[in-house]
Amino acid sequence: MAEHNVLGKQGEEAAARYLVMHDYLIKERDWHLGHRDIDIIAEKHGILVFVEVKTRSSEYFGTPEDSVDDDKKRNLLEAANCYVRLNSIDMAVRFDIVSVIKEGNFYRIRHFPNAFDATDWKAKHDKYRRF
Repeated sequence: MAEHNVLGKQGEEAAARYLVMHDYLIKERDWHLGHRDIDIIAEKHGILVFVEVKTRSSEYFGTPEDSVDDDKKRNLLEAANCYVRLNSIDMAVRFDIVSVIKEGNFYRIRHFPNAFDATDWKAKHDKYRRF
């Protein structure tokens, strides 16, 4: 496995531990349907939380959370839509980002609850109104 893939998996593991320590129930990890994927699906206080995890070894090229661009948001929205429909889920949803910087054996984690709002984002991007 390529080094960046290993780093990404380590970051996802650290993010999952962080979420569990903060009373999130992890429902799925690394969920895929075709080319769509969701790093972590969790639940807290009756809200289904779709989590995008971004991991870096430094902030030299910017913060991990800054790499969640419009394409990644679209992918996450489409994946969440599929997950909700396939599982007949009827509950509030939220989109979070967990940013992980791995420095040696230490993980610096920043959690951005409700990192973007699906309704606001869709309004700005008409072609994604399917969700």
